[in-house]
Amino acid sequence: MAYYLDIFSPETYEAFSRSPKDITGFRAGQAHLAARVKPGDKLICYMTKLSRWVGVLEVVSDSFQDTTPLFYEEDDPFVIRFKVKPLVWLEKEKSIPIREDIVWNKLSFTKDYPKVGSKWTGKLRSSLNKLDDEDGKLLESLLLSQVESGKTYEVNEAEYKKYLGQRIRGVEKTVSVSVPENNDQADEEVKDEGLVRQSIVIQALLAKIGEKMGFKIWIPRADRSKVLQEWQPESGVLLDKLPLNYDQVTIKTIEQIDVLWLNKRSIVRAFEVEHTTSIYSGILRMADLLALQPNMDIKLHLVAPDERRYKVFEEIQRPVFSLLEKGALSEYCTFISYDGIKELAREKHLARMSDKVLEDYEEVVE
Repeated sequence: MAYYLDIFSPETYEAFSRSPKDITGFRAGQAHLAARVKPGDKLICYMTKLSRWVGVLEVVSDSFQDTTPLFYEEDDPFVIRFKVKPLVWLEKEKSIPIREDIVWNKLSFTKDYPKVGSKWTGKLRSSLNKLDDEDGKLLESLLLSQVESGKTYEVNEAEYKKYLGQRIRGVEKTVSVSVPENNDQADEEVKDEGLVRQSIVIQALLAKIGEKMGFKIWIPRADRSKVLQEWQPESGVLLDKLPLNYDQVTIKTIEQIDVLWLNKRSIVRAFEVEHTTSIYSGILRMADLLALQPNMDIKLHLVAPDERRYKVFEEIQRPVFSLLEKGALSEYCTFISYDGIKELAREKHLARMSDKVLEDYEEVVE
């Protein structure tokens, strides 16, 4: 028997709570992870944004694909499913905050970190990550005990309601959207030189990783002098001109993207490294690219500090980005944290790895 993560957003938590609680689901892209989960394994359930442990589900079937609406009334993306038996499912006021001492000080992936940081979040990047047995047993025990004790942890209802997304009809299907609250600083760039400097370091790390994997690299001309202080590429790796046959407007848009990995005449992956308060400029470039070339098949990634992940998720679900001709931007563009990039850069065998390894570090909007 093994323990795996089942990550819920407040929206999917509410949907599952209203259901018979006998089926849980995951995105189609997680089918390969679902294949290793067997009957008898247990899913430890975690709710994002509230950062709380909410339940334990026992798997009672192999994975299967089903498009019947489960979490959403239409166009449910969670089509890889398991039949489950709920061993624990807590009301949100009874769910256990991860920063409670009884949890934080004992979990292998939190106990060595301060509660104010976000370096511990790597384990919680996506559903179906395997938990260490000791962590799984601890969480299962705490959640079972909570059923008996019924201890209450206050929830700010006004804030919680903001976490619940809205669904609207798009060009071809229904999509989730968010409308972030106005912020006077939303369009101002961060003046913290340290954060700007860190973004250059991340750009350089992405270039180094791509080079080791055998890709050609593109860096915008305006950034090159700074990035090249951190990265010394082999001859011919950093491209002087993009080998692409697109119209001039598309080329100009692509040239501004922070890091591109290319294989011959094709872009394999595109990265925007964010250090602005609004996390908006990179999202706009990605959206512009999909609007200009809706048939382009490129993996898109927004890279930002860990503590900005939910701001990225909120911004990327704005109606303007959710109603593109190609489909919602959130379906094509994932989040990767600065710490995730640093962790990947420390891998010793990058030259023998496929770029698919990024799937272990990316996070999608749940």
